[in-house]
Order: sequence, then structure tokens, then C-alpha cells
Amino acid sequence: MAGKETDLLIVGASQSGVQLAISLRALGFEGHITLLGDEDHRPYQRPALSKEFLQGTVESESLIFRSNDYWDEHNVTLVKGARIVRVEKGADGSGVAHAASGESFAFKRLALTVGARARHMDVPGGDLAGVVYLRNADDALNLKRIAPEATDVVVVGGGFIGLEAASSMHKMGKRVTVLEYGPRLVGRAVGTDTSEYFLDAHRGRGIDIRLNARIARLVDSGEGAVSGVELEEGTVVPAQIVLIGIGVIPNTELAEQMGLAVENGVVVDSNALASDGTTVAVGDVANMPNPLPGAPAGERIRLESVNNAIEHAKVAAYSLMGRREDYAGIPWFWSNQADLKLQIAGLSLGYDSTVVRRDDERGKFSVLYYRGGQVIAVDCVNTPLDFMAVKSALAKGQNIPAGAAADPAVALKTITTDA
Repeated sequence: MAGKETDLLIVGASQSGVQLAISLRALGFEGHITLLGDEDHRPYQRPALSKEFLQGTVESESLIFRSNDYWDEHNVTLVKGARIVRVEKGADGSGVAHAASGESFAFKRLALTVGARARHMDVPGGDLAGVVYLRNADDALNLKRIAPEATDVVVVGGGFIGLEAASSMHKMGKRVTVLEYGPRLVGRAVGTDTSEYFLDAHRGRGIDIRLNARIARLVDSGEGAVSGVELEEGTVVPAQIVLIGIGVIPNTELAEQMGLAVENGVVVDSNALASDGTTVAVGDVANMPNPLPGAPAGERIRLESVNNAIEHAKVAAYSLMGRREDYAGIPWFWSNQADLKLQIAGLSLGYDSTVVRRDDERGKFSVLYYRGGQVIAVDCVNTPLDFMAVKSALAKGQNIPAGAAADPAVALKTITTDA
């Protein structure tokens, strides 16, 4: 039997789920909120798991979003370990969510903030001890537990998580090899110039990076634990830990079961409303209209970033309050890899030219992306002023002329023009 009906049921104690509850209270929402998490942890920040937490520079308690007192004071019931497997919902938006435990939760409105899960690699030996993923707190705790005994670590995947984890393990004194299936690092997120910069930088810091790597199998030590990674060409790379970071898959199972439109995430409109017109879907799981001002009509995107989780949740809160505030903003991202702080503003989709600004003496590097002569995005490594200048220009609909931007000695904010 379902318990007392809650005014809003938020399925997913993620960054977006927490922000949704906070934003609703800020807007004056007075109804009861129930926030369900499928982990046995209070809601926590994920970005530090591959960096500061793994390295031991921050403790788990500092990653917790809010105290229990906060939730009590704001009439939010936090439920841990509740994995929802089925939702029955009526046309008015109300319904009942059923958990794997047999418990059920009645609601008037529903929000899906279920995020995404690590993509698993189907390869012989993939279930050996020492083969790990890094998506949630339990993953990080497990990796932190087994790391002291390892001397050789292989990271499969040269994306943000893979390179962050590789940098952390290298800093902890491990011999680290990164195996990237594609022809360059961070291929989905940055252009060729930035990929090459990171390749050279990480190799220069002592990390073995191999591109176009094809894995045949993970080698068994003979005791059920991994001892290496065998490549298709026969080479075996030693490893007592194999960390797989090959992307994520949006958790759309509930949405599919409910009959919502799904395509690389839960399809939502610019107000975070799903196809039924009552459910909101927020954050990593949502496939939304491109929020970048001036984006081509009909272009859709699914964004995986803290900034998106926060800003999208604010839009969803307005929707739940009966207001319509279109999601329009400048997507931005960051990744800390050793002493390399990457900041990205905008989306480089469809760029036709670039401008590279590089100052090797000071370790600074930026790439501006242009489409039809208009700046649309920037990758910045240890250049926060470039990041802020481009982000501001994009927000104001301004441009930064490519010719003037090519000189790294010129401050970008001084050459911004009206588009």
C-alpha cells in the first residue's frame, strides 16, 4: 500500500533533484516534497569523486549537500535506498511509484532526476576483481580501498572522468596507462587542438596514453583478479586495477515504462516538461532544446554538467509552480586534471574555424570556436579570464573578432564587439 500522498515526488537524489527541491522552496512552494535516492547515502556532490576524494584531500562528509536538519526544516522527506522500478500515473499527473523493496509512494506530481549510469564494457574478464567504474560514492569508496595495493593502473577511456582519475592515480604514485579507443582524447567534448594539448601535457607528466587502442580481453591473475589488459595486437599492459570510463547511459527505464517520449534521454520541452505535459525530467537524463541563445531551431542536446543540473532544475521548479520560464543560457563545463584546469563555455557544435591562443611559458592555452565568423564556444586551460570573457560575450550576444583574438597578449574582454 502507498503511504500518505506527497505533493511532489522527486525520483533521484542527484544534484538536479536536490536543486529542484531547494529552488521550489525559494519560489514559495509550500507542499510536501519527498526526495528518493537509490543509494544508501545522503545526497552528495559527484565531481570530487574522481579527484579530491580519491586523492584523500577531502572527506566524504564535506561532499554532502545539506544536513538532515535542513530537510526537516524545509518539509522534505529524504528516503535513501529506494530504487523505483514502476510508476502508475494518471492524466492529472498524480500516481504511485513502486520501489524494488515493495514500498510505494503516492504523489500529486512527479519529477525524474534519475541521471545516468556508467556504460559497461562487454569484454572477456570484465567481471574480474579489480575492474572498477567510477560513477557513484560506492564506486569511489571501493577504488579508494583497493588503490593502496596496486602499482599499475589502466584507465580505459580518455574522456573527462578517465583523465581526471588517471591524473589522481598518477599523483598517488601509480604507473598509469590510458587506453583510448578513438583517435584522440576527449573527442566528444573538445576540438583537435585541445585534444592534442592534453595528449602532450599528460604524456609529459608521465602518463602512458595509447590512442586507437583495441582491447581483446582482461587478463586473469589465476586468482579471479585482473592482472593486465591484452590488446588485439597481442601486447599485455600490466594492471592490478582497470578503471573503465567510457561514458554514461541516461536512466530512461522509468520514462519508457510510463510511455514518455525517449530519445537519448527523456525528451522535454524548454520548460523541462516531458511528453505527458505533467512530469518534469531534469539534468543528465533530459534531452532538451539547445539552450544556447541563437542555436539552430529544433536542435536538441543532452548535457552532462553540474551547471546544467542546477539551471535546468530552476526551470523545472518554475514549471511545477505553474510558470513558464524557457531554459536559455550558456552551457559551461570544467575538468580538473592535475595542474590543468579546463573550462569550456558554449557549445562548439557546427564550428567552421578556430583561433588558438597559447602561452607555454605560463602554461596557458585557449581555443575559440567560430561559426560564420561568430564566436560560439571556447576551451580554456588555466586561462579563467578568457573563459569569463567568452562566456560573457555569448550571454550578451556579442562577438570576439577572430583576427584580434589570435594574439594571446590581448585581453579578450577588451576586443568584444556587438554581433
